[in-house]
Amino acid sequence: MTPLEYDLLIVGSGPAGATVARYAAEAGLSVLLVDKKQELGAPIQCSGAVSRHALEEVNLPLDEEYILEPIYGFAIYNQVGEATKIDYRKLKEDEYGPEPGKKPLGYVVDRRRFDRYCMTQAERAGVDTWLKTEAKGYAPLPDGRCVVQLKRYNEEIAVTCKVLVGADGLMSQVGKWAGLQTHIKITELAGCLQFIVDNVETEGLLEIITGHEWAPGGYAWVFPKGHGYAEIGLGVIPTMTKQSAQWHLDKFIKQSFFKDRFANSRILEVQGGGVPLAAPLRTQYADNMILVGDAARHVNPITGGGIHTALNGGKIAARFLIDHLAKGGNSFTAADMKGYQDAWLEALGDKMWKLYRKKTAVFHHEDIPTRDAYLYETMSDYFDPNSEYKKI
Repeated sequence: MTPLEYDLLIVGSGPAGATVARYAAEAGLSVLLVDKKQELGAPIQCSGAVSRHALEEVNLPLDEEYILEPIYGFAIYNQVGEATKIDYRKLKEDEYGPEPGKKPLGYVVDRRRFDRYCMTQAERAGVDTWLKTEAKGYAPLPDGRCVVQLKRYNEEIAVTCKVLVGADGLMSQVGKWAGLQTHIKITELAGCLQFIVDNVETEGLLEIITGHEWAPGGYAWVFPKGHGYAEIGLGVIPTMTKQSAQWHLDKFIKQSFFKDRFANSRILEVQGGGVPLAAPLRTQYADNMILVGDAARHVNPITGGGIHTALNGGKIAARFLIDHLAKGGNSFTAADMKGYQDAWLEALGDKMWKLYRKKTAVFHHEDIPTRDAYLYETMSDYFDPNSEYKKI
């Protein structure tokens, strides 16, 4: 049997892994992309909001295949319903809007279709993809490459590659193999739950509701879902409440200042999971290995948003690896891979760390009204058109 050899082996076919794969294949590298799932994008743990420029920056076509609803701005509420509205249809009416010649600020996407679309683009670029394939471990080899142990349909397969890319999500197993500290403290992991509902009107804005009363340690949201549907959800930090996310979501729907708006809603689907509101990993590389996306905690620590940071981080990783392999060397030590993290910090990471410090300062306030006021101010500033964090 001919030994299987690739330039890159990527574990995890979400937006980060698929973006690395696509860019690398387009540059002529041989790439194997594996995922233990048999259905892409499942389970859904994400609201699906992503900015237009995030898609354009990684050359993803704006396709009806995965786009559910255009978004034109934000509405940020405090705990009693006072709002800061940032509607680009009014701020820049010549540029943003549904009319011909105008554009949206972003979109809500169908995560299953979006992940499938990203993977399809990678395959069309020449990437080999294996689903239902579990990565079991890796080890550097004397010649500078590494060997990765895979299990595919109960068959044990060894694949040799130059660099292993861990895009395997929260608390990355790939990172753990290299001794990286990928665990997340429970104080920084939000328990999230959202209902897909009918009979709730939306107006093309992402609505963010702050306040300990509704979502201790996090926030609630109401997002357009397309086709007349909406997402109503929230995230809470378990150490800041004795109640479950479902208890808080039920309370928000029945008792908040939106209760009349939600009165006739019908729950069509329930989605949930853990979302990190944590700092990026301090070390995101090792011998023959780098981490991207959720695996490296490339998640906005204020909003929990991760699609745009996964796409952008995937592009940064791909460009680094393309340049490194183009030099023709056979060294892929941790010292060589450090250049990836340096490039990521310069482009995104330094601001992400700054956001994390902002979030930490907000929740260090023990007085709840003070904390609520700071969170509302921080979220309003974050979504401001002049915010320095537009790409985070």
